[in-house]
Amino acid sequence: MGQALGCVQVDQSNVAIKEQFGKYSDVLQPGCHCLPWCIGFQIAGKLSLRVQQLDVRCETKTKDNVFVNVVASVQYRALAEKASDAFYRLTNTREQIQSYVFDVIRASVPKLELDSVFEQKNEIARAVEEELAKAMSTYGYEIVQTLIVDIEPDVNVKRAMNEINAAARLRLAANEKAEAEKILQIKKAEGEAESKYLSGLGIARQRQAIVDGLRDSVLAFSENVPGTTAKDVMDMVLVTQYFDTMKEIGASSKSSSVFIPHGPGAVKDIAAQIREGLLQANAS
Repeated sequence: MGQALGCVQVDQSNVAIKEQFGKYSDVLQPGCHCLPWCIGFQIAGKLSLRVQQLDVRCETKTKDNVFVNVVASVQYRALAEKASDAFYRLTNTREQIQSYVFDVIRASVPKLELDSVFEQKNEIARAVEEELAKAMSTYGYEIVQTLIVDIEPDVNVKRAMNEINAAARLRLAANEKAEAEKILQIKKAEGEAESKYLSGLGIARQRQAIVDGLRDSVLAFSENVPGTTAKDVMDMVLVTQYFDTMKEIGASSKSSSVFIPHGPGAVKDIAAQIREGLLQANAS
């Protein structure tokens, strides 16, 4: 009924191109319009003003001879004020945009090495957007945004990159482990040195206490027993300590048999041997 009366409806976010006898006449905005078909008016077509997206996959080569697939996402829309240019001047808008994307990517990526391509993907997207905006504005289209959404190297290259990364991390882990072991060895050596130092200090203090005790014993014995010399007292003290030591050895559960000389002459010999051992130790 609407077509019979010459009425057409244009939906929101769309425009229609009106022609009269095949010649461009006007751009119809959203709403209802009357087109008397009897005098040659007709709708040549409709044009969407919504933002559209085109994903372009482009294969190219980097400066270090690695083939990559670069996926660019282009968001564009037709301009209402240039609707006639957008409708008449381009046969296939998507193919035209794709050609410009190929041209810019294949001119930019070969100048960069693979790592730089990942690092400078925003610069590549900006170059694509600038070139598209300059070219497509002539045809009545606006480039809203251009994004490089993916960079896919060859499968073997990706595997090699992962292996390089894994090897670097293993090397770092090995260095850290070696450094930790080095620190443990240093701390262990420092602990052993400190332990030996304290042990030696304790032995020295023990010997000093023994010497002080012996000196006091000799002085006290000489004062209380007239006619005895310091040598006599020392002989008696050494022999007493010798027999105390033998007693402790015999009382130990791990000892089996200890053979010692017996008799008055043997005791004298023991005292002489102990005295000579102490003198030699002091001399050394």
